[in-house]
Amino acid sequence: MTTQTLEHDHVFLGAGHERNERRVWFVIALTAVMMVVEIGAGTIFGSMALVADGWHMSTHASALLISAVAYLYARKQARNPRFTFGTGKLGDLAGFASAIILAMIALLMAWESVLRIANPVPISFAQAIGVAVIGLAVNLVSAWLLKDHGHHHGHSHHHHHGDHAHHDRGDHPHHGGPIDNNIRAAYTHVLADALTSVLAIAALSFGGLYGWLWLDPLMGIVGGFIIAQWSWGLMKSSGRVLLDAAADGEELPGEIRKVIETDSDRITDLHVWQLGPGHHAAIVAVATSEPREPAFYKAKLESLDELSHVTVEVTQLQAT
Repeated sequence: MTTQTLEHDHVFLGAGHERNERRVWFVIALTAVMMVVEIGAGTIFGSMALVADGWHMSTHASALLISAVAYLYARKQARNPRFTFGTGKLGDLAGFASAIILAMIALLMAWESVLRIANPVPISFAQAIGVAVIGLAVNLVSAWLLKDHGHHHGHSHHHHHGDHAHHDRGDHPHHGGPIDNNIRAAYTHVLADALTSVLAIAALSFGGLYGWLWLDPLMGIVGGFIIAQWSWGLMKSSGRVLLDAAADGEELPGEIRKVIETDSDRITDLHVWQLGPGHHAAIVAVATSEPREPAFYKAKLESLDELSHVTVEVTQLQAT
């Protein structure tokens, strides 16, 4: 066997990586144009909700830029040997950064709204509603573009290198499908923008009908709290991957034990962590009275599609 056949790469990008990257760049362009329109119109027509929506769009555009650059860098550096387990986690790092920006937007949104309650300004309701509706339409189109509703199918090739097994394959959805925290972050930012637009339309509509000027900033406070909650959820999801923590209800460790353990073989040490969307690594230490080659145990694990990189250690139990 040649050295070349023993080697393997460590590319653990999600199956929809390039498609998601293209969509994020398109949404950035769309968001930037609408941002300028909303800030200008909000300033002219005196709607805090509209100006806020525009400025929040600018910060969302910045967060979307983080997602886009993360996709680009992860793809370009996928085979860089400096990244021991590839660049699959860059999306989670970008998602965590985006979640922090989202939290700051939520706090700023609530604070600006409190100030506006104390210092109300006249609002040109009809014009402001018109622009808010256009903003909402842009957000809904963006959300549709970023929503990951595709199903991916791949193929498997198993390569063995010493005590390691590496499956170079496409993505196989498992228990609801893999979560790409980078596209999820971009989607959440766009959804937060859409929520702001909906609340602005509601506030402007009732404000115009009944003269409730206080409703406009009140919606800003409500929106801020909802967006903060979304931010926290995204922080937890991406932070868990960055810290190699298992997700709630993670079934993969149990499935590995079920496949490997028998009357004579038992797992004494097991580490499972995520390398990228739909890709996991495992280190499995097996103690057995009937030792076999690591390849025997790795062959048993090939049925678990989410496992992309496996290391097996075998220890013989001494007869008593």
